[in-house]
Amino acid sequence: MAQSRPKALAMTRDAARDAAFWIERLALVPHPEGGYFRETYRAAESIPKDGLPARFDAPRALSTAIYFLLTADEFAALHRLRSDEVWHFYVGSPLELVTIDPEGRLAVVTLGADPERGEILQAVVPAGLWLGAALAGGGSFALVGCTVAPGFDFNDFELGKRAALLRRYPQHRALVERLTRQR
Repeated sequence: MAQSRPKALAMTRDAARDAAFWIERLALVPHPEGGYFRETYRAAESIPKDGLPARFDAPRALSTAIYFLLTADEFAALHRLRSDEVWHFYVGSPLELVTIDPEGRLAVVTLGADPERGEILQAVVPAGLWLGAALAGGGSFALVGCTVAPGFDFNDFELGKRAALLRRYPQHRALVERLTRQR
């Protein structure tokens, strides 16, 4: 009986921890691509410009990390970075990460805690891919993390424009329309 009680208490406690709880507790703020975030780490050391690939215009921190939260009525708009991203699942509902590579190949991975449903705890998004995210049907929120290396800089962030993405990837019309805000 002692073994089942902590599990029941944990389930009750976790059920009360909704999106508002995490937004307040982690001091998350709105993110330009949708959802909420807070930077939790920025390396004190940086990589000089001449030590980076040509796509970078200035030195960058070695790495950065954020908390990121999406609710059921939000999505992370299609965007791309000049750095690799590693996404980490923490708590909540499964989150679909959708990428489109330069050749137009679409890939979907689901971050979550149930490997029997094909969910994974971490996913890598290579630099230069278009990335969007939304809850995987029926959930209320997902709290995830994202680590970027070289570190995130808004100069390396491009928010997708619907019209341009539709011209480039007409075969993904429904997805582009669902995961963009800018016409």
